[in-house]
Amino acid sequence: MQISQAIQCTWTPQYFSNEMLQSLRNFKPYIFPTFSSRITRKYPFPMATLSTVSTQNGGASTQDECTQITPKPLQVAKRLEKFKTTIFTQMSSLAIKHGAINLGQGFPNFDGPDFVKEAAIQSIKEGKNQYARGYGVPDLNSAVAARFKKDSGLDVDPEKEVTVTSGCTEAIAATMLGLINPGDEVILFAPFYDSYEATLSMAGAKVKGITLRPPDFSLPIDELKSAVTKNTRAILLNTPHNPTGKMFTREELNVISSLCIENDVLVFADEVYDKLAFEMEHISIASLPGMYERTVTLNSLGKTFSLTGWKIGWAIAPPHLTWGVRQAHSYLTFATSTPMQYASATALRAPDSYFQELKRDYSAKKAILVEGLKAAGFTVYPSSGTYFVVVDHTPFGLENDIAFCEYLIKEVGVVAIPTSVFYLNPEEGKNLVRFTFCKDEDTLRSAVQRMKEKLSKK
Repeated sequence: MQISQAIQCTWTPQYFSNEMLQSLRNFKPYIFPTFSSRITRKYPFPMATLSTVSTQNGGASTQDECTQITPKPLQVAKRLEKFKTTIFTQMSSLAIKHGAINLGQGFPNFDGPDFVKEAAIQSIKEGKNQYARGYGVPDLNSAVAARFKKDSGLDVDPEKEVTVTSGCTEAIAATMLGLINPGDEVILFAPFYDSYEATLSMAGAKVKGITLRPPDFSLPIDELKSAVTKNTRAILLNTPHNPTGKMFTREELNVISSLCIENDVLVFADEVYDKLAFEMEHISIASLPGMYERTVTLNSLGKTFSLTGWKIGWAIAPPHLTWGVRQAHSYLTFATSTPMQYASATALRAPDSYFQELKRDYSAKKAILVEGLKAAGFTVYPSSGTYFVVVDHTPFGLENDIAFCEYLIKEVGVVAIPTSVFYLNPEEGKNLVRFTFCKDEDTLRSAVQRMKEKLSKK
């Protein structure tokens, strides 16, 4: 006697909370972006149930035993429980869904220079396609050291003091994981790039925030002096500063330096926007007296050469700090894309005219956006560097930055980033949103026109 069983799958509507939907977010065609964990909704979603149909000698008998497939609870380590899907992913998804112009996430909508792309193609054709040396191909390490000397005046050993990483985000992670112990205290200046807090959480650090406030986001010196103690292991500094566009002045950097030397504190300096300094000269804190020996300088190729997808970054530090960075890097990615490293070396040797033209182009883009935002009714805060501008959205009467960004996408067709996600206390950023101008001029003008036509003060 031969018995066969067929499985029938029937679909019945079930209801899920936001938490259950997180695990289904990447399945098409259902896309369920959320703005905040404070918003709770339920959505219908088809759910499969299984029943078996048995066949014996050509006759069928149906068994009513059904097993319902339910999603398992999402699992994440406790150190990452508080972190949700990044705001950049959420906003970019919404931009596509609503046909909005994306002035949110900081990636250019134009390509990098041909001479760099051609160098990458040539490297691939020459067979430079296997694992690179863990801390970087010699040509790129030398190019990074030469560029750093030209920019900061500091001589560094490309073999002992330069570590190539998979983007600056990995350089940040390798620095935190390689030099911070559980319980170490690290000071951040809020608002801050969101990966900082997440990476420090993975390292087990105790995070202490110092808030930079509008209109000029100047350093609250007395507050910083009170915050730095003998328990402070490091200060994480980003200049030019994302998201505000602030550039730390020499006076502010001198205060930070004095506190670090006095209390034996390290500095992790994220300088990825150093070539986008519009109204003052960028200063590397490592170049100040007594600071190189306690500083890890972090940078990357992507922002300067509009090649963010290549993910080429680096960390520059004295040998005693480089050791920790390289130990972590070895077990994070070990090595970075070989042909792209060779092409990056070509990029960093670009003539001064390239960097001058880059600044001119971005200055023109910035002017289009800033003037347009003012004309649309925003309070626009000064931005001396980066390709970001922070504005006060409250003239338009929305409750907070998340509500405003949702309205802006759905009703106006433009994407901005709510800045509350960049603060330890989200309330401090509820009146601010961030726009980027790393887009072609036609895109910027179209976005500005939409805001002028559709936004109205309340």
